Amino acid sequence: MGGRQVTSGQGSDWEGMRVTVAGLGVSGISAARALTALGASVIVVDGGDSEAHRERAAALEGIEVRLGDAETLPEGTRLVVTSPGWKPSSPLFAAAAEAGVDVVGDVEIAWRLRGPDAAPWLAITGTNGKTTTTQMLASILRAAGLRTAAVGNIGTPIIDVVLGEETYDVLAVELSSYQLHWAPSLRAHSAAVLNLAPDHLDWHGSMEAYAADKGRIYEGNRVACVYNVADKATEDLVRGADVEEGCRAVGFTLGAPGPSQLGVVDGILVDRAFVENRQRNAQELAEVGDVDPPAPHNIANALAAAALARAYGVPAKAVRDGLRAFTPDAHRIARVAAVGGVTYIDDSKATNTHAAEASLATYESIVWIAGGLAKGATFDELVAKSAKRLRGVVLIGADRALIGEALARHAPEVPVVDLDRTDTGAMLAAVQEAQRLAAAGDTVLLAPACASMDMFANYNERGDAFAQAVLELGAGT
Repeated sequence: MGGRQVTSGQGSDWEGMRVTVAGLGVSGISAARALTALGASVIVVDGGDSEAHRERAAALEGIEVRLGDAETLPEGTRLVVTSPGWKPSSPLFAAAAEAGVDVVGDVEIAWRLRGPDAAPWLAITGTNGKTTTTQMLASILRAAGLRTAAVGNIGTPIIDVVLGEETYDVLAVELSSYQLHWAPSLRAHSAAVLNLAPDHLDWHGSMEAYAADKGRIYEGNRVACVYNVADKATEDLVRGADVEEGCRAVGFTLGAPGPSQLGVVDGILVDRAFVENRQRNAQELAEVGDVDPPAPHNIANALAAAALARAYGVPAKAVRDGLRAFTPDAHRIARVAAVGGVTYIDDSKATNTHAAEASLATYESIVWIAGGLAKGATFDELVAKSAKRLRGVVLIGADRALIGEALARHAPEVPVVDLDRTDTGAMLAAVQEAQRLAAAGDTVLLAPACASMDMFANYNERGDAFAQAVLELGAGT
């Protein structure tokens, strides 16, 4: 698998082609530069016209950029390459459809640019856990001595990886529903859908459309379609997929696994899918204690990563070694400190109800800090399932009233502090109120169940603000 992952013949396919790149973000800049290098005539369009936009445009030397107009299709366009976040209903895409011009994303372009000896893709999607599972998978693959990288919706833009000088044996690829929507040609070696819960419905238009885009990851799989036994919707997507002959459905479960499944027996992660005589035999892979943190949803992530690695032929020892070597990113059920017998946990990455439910299920007695941008979500099911664990709730952010209403319906006895603030300083006030509600042995948990952009640049900044507030709290004791 040596050499660059693109051939000169592929470059000739782009020579002189008029390509419109929609969006001046990281993936758009990557696509514009790559296609220009291959000989395409590229124009980048973006509706913004701020100083930051103009600085990014200036950095694209030699590439035409049109700011302040994201609706008009440039004349002569033969292909539109969109950044993931642009909605399918965007006027630019309607104009492209009327002109008979295809719209694809950066993942599709990366797939088309792969050379004949390119590294296969092990692909991962799901409402929650994608990044952690992808990073776990990469750690396992490295433990097996394979050249790999975690790419796609994380890390280096995937076009840059495909066209880069560094070579890989296999890639661990995280894919969002947005990216899958715009990647019709993708055909992975093996793929996993970790879970499905309502999210980004404002973008997709319906739960059915969201699930269908997630399900695209299974199309054309060669070896294994990995699904969540506890989430029937993921298995339904496998059943509906058009895969290569011989591709198998492989489930993962937190219980004892059946044949063609990975699961947990007496604190041991075991494989009954990639073993001889799987009706009778099982292979020990790792201990629950090898997973950091050993919360139930994270054990599920580890099993999914292990299933994809085993589908690629990785030995059991590498699964154990890779999980032991893995360190989770910040803001994912991260312990910040213990103050006055109360533990403070930062799970700012819990930006939707499904992620928050997993986080809340990890602790027994919780003061919950929640709120932000709901993205069309409802909170009744989340609150009803978690009510018995709640000692108190502190609400912040633009859509906090939606959570407050669900609490009034399903947990009326739980004390609620409604902070009528959306400034960044509100986090310190939220932590102070949580401290007041908490008793020794409780957990103060930031698991907002909402996006962060009403108050912060991103969930990282929100988590940092929480951690800083906790440290200030500790300094005052």
